[in-house]
Amino acid sequence: RAVMTHQVSSPFLKPFFLKNLACRRHTLPASEFRNLTPQDAISVFEIEREAFVSVSGECPLTLDEVLNFLGMCPELSLGWFEEGQLVAFIIGSGWDKDRLSQEAMTHHVPDTPTVHIHVLSVHRHCRQQGKGSILLWRYLQYLHCIPGCRRALLICEDFLVPFYLKAGFQERGPSAISVSNMHFQEMEYMLCGQAYARRNSGC
Repeated sequence: RAVMTHQVSSPFLKPFFLKNLACRRHTLPASEFRNLTPQDAISVFEIEREAFVSVSGECPLTLDEVLNFLGMCPELSLGWFEEGQLVAFIIGSGWDKDRLSQEAMTHHVPDTPTVHIHVLSVHRHCRQQGKGSILLWRYLQYLHCIPGCRRALLICEDFLVPFYLKAGFQERGPSAISVSNMHFQEMEYMLCGQAYARRNSGC
């Protein structure tokens, strides 16, 4: 997680226009992917809170932690905006050990080849539309553009394992991390040697 303080130029971050919105008159891009900033933190936290508290009672990141990561490593985040409104996001940070530990939940380690994906969340009005899969794919392709980035790690509950397997992650077994008696699987995505493949996502 060279210090990655700059925003990386990538073809996967360029705005694109949804077909069903292309004819609308508006001043904002119909659909846009970009790195998040601390100014996006409130929108991020509102989406995260609604998505996770109702299910598990816990947020992966507190508002202060969101602000902290978006201040320290905004280049490891990615937001999906539709007409200026955040509809989905990923927040990551740098990590320097083989497996994730409790410390990884709140720390960013710069100059490392590993990205810890803390949270992927989609606005409640935009779920069941494939947005989570599309955003994750774009994020992983974006990581290819960051010099020295070699892999991504995350933890998830058992029911989400198939989602991440489909995205190209591999299971690494039970995680040492627990939150409020919840247990997780650790997942790994290797960036080395991955070919650029154009996803048939309609984007």
